[in-house]
Amino acid sequence: MVGLKPSELPPTLTVKFVGAGTAACIADLVTFPLDTAKVRLQIQGECLAEPSNRVAHYKGVMGTITTIVKMEGPSSLYNGLVAGLQRQMTFASIRIGMYDSVKQFYCRHSENSGVGCRLLAGSTTGALAVTCAQPTDVVKVRFQAHIKVIDGSRRYNGTMDAYKTIAKQEGVRGLWKGTLPNITRNAIVNCAELVTYDLIKEAILNHQLMTDNLPCHFVAAFGAGFCTTVVASPVDVVKTRYMNSTAGQYKNAIDCAFTMVIREGRAAFYKGFMPAFLRLGSWNIVMFVSYEQLKRAMMMAHGSWEDLH
Repeated sequence: MVGLKPSELPPTLTVKFVGAGTAACIADLVTFPLDTAKVRLQIQGECLAEPSNRVAHYKGVMGTITTIVKMEGPSSLYNGLVAGLQRQMTFASIRIGMYDSVKQFYCRHSENSGVGCRLLAGSTTGALAVTCAQPTDVVKVRFQAHIKVIDGSRRYNGTMDAYKTIAKQEGVRGLWKGTLPNITRNAIVNCAELVTYDLIKEAILNHQLMTDNLPCHFVAAFGAGFCTTVVASPVDVVKTRYMNSTAGQYKNAIDCAFTMVIREGRAAFYKGFMPAFLRLGSWNIVMFVSYEQLKRAMMMAHGSWEDLH
């Protein structure tokens, strides 16, 4: 490492962990209303199946956001934000922060990082991250899906109350409800997101279309967001429905998927696609741009600290 500038030093695992978690939280703060709109659109067919639940009908992204603000107030767009940030500090730190290290581990006998190594690394870190962060995801979805009623009654009194209530009423297993579809979903998402970003960025740099800077990161992140939405939307809808379901509503995630097809048709798997794309596209742009800048800033700071000592 002698002779390298701080910005040229390879980022350590700690830098990647902290940088990924922080960047993901920034992205969540920016895009959370879109995520809430996506969840509401995804569960809409389920709600309309019960006449007593016909409290709102959402149309499109902006229509959903407008309806939520009008009926429940602007703060409802950020229901579940605390759990969302808790989720990202655990989830993103593992799935993004560990990706390069796991990829290098799988490709240690290869001269270059092939697509197979990247896909395997993305699946591994995505599945591991879900296993650790699942309770935070369950609570986040429950808050986002809850529709405020006139008398002001709430499903939970706060984030910690939600964890306690779910564990008390549904058992500890309730906090890991939907783990299988979520692992499937996030293994797919992680592969599509990180591998696509990796490949697009690599292609841009190899063909010298751009330098390794903000415009390059922006284009790669946008492409990753679109590919991820197309591939992961069906599993995402099932995950949201199953996590939000009451005890005994569905036997398992597969039963949830079959029920959706029977009641609403195959198009139900792409409910909330536009807010999902807007959210994932913008989330990827904010996250990857922030992540790349944070990595550089932290490594420069680390290098400056080492120079002083």
